[in-house]
Amino acid sequence: MKRHEKLQDLSREHYSALKLALQAKRAATSGKPAQIDASAAACVAAFAAELEPHFQVEENTLLPMLVASGESELVQRVERDHGDLRLLVAQLRQPEASALLAFAELLTAHVRFEEREMFEAAEALYARIGSD
Repeated sequence: MKRHEKLQDLSREHYSALKLALQAKRAATSGKPAQIDASAAACVAAFAAELEPHFQVEENTLLPMLVASGESELVQRVERDHGDLRLLVAQLRQPEASALLAFAELLTAHVRFEEREMFEAAEALYARIGSD
């Protein structure tokens, strides 16, 4: 799907997030402590380097625009997911399979929600107001 130019970078970053989530899910269900530890460390590092900056862009640009257009329920879901993912990644500093699996599952669901709902709402808004 062709995304609006203002969403293209964020959408590309979602692909990386889905890959991270899949790797984390595989590690979490492997039953192998070394894989769980390595994947948890990879998630913590990726969160700091990629996901948190991604969240900041969304929170500082897209979410205020969506709130102003009346999409407060959608924005509340995104903010709740971001908060929950931040809490889960903090738990991953002490690696355990259940936290890793919860992080992987929420990250996957969150990316899909943003792609299917938040980005659709943002694109509709961009179409209404133009891409100034």
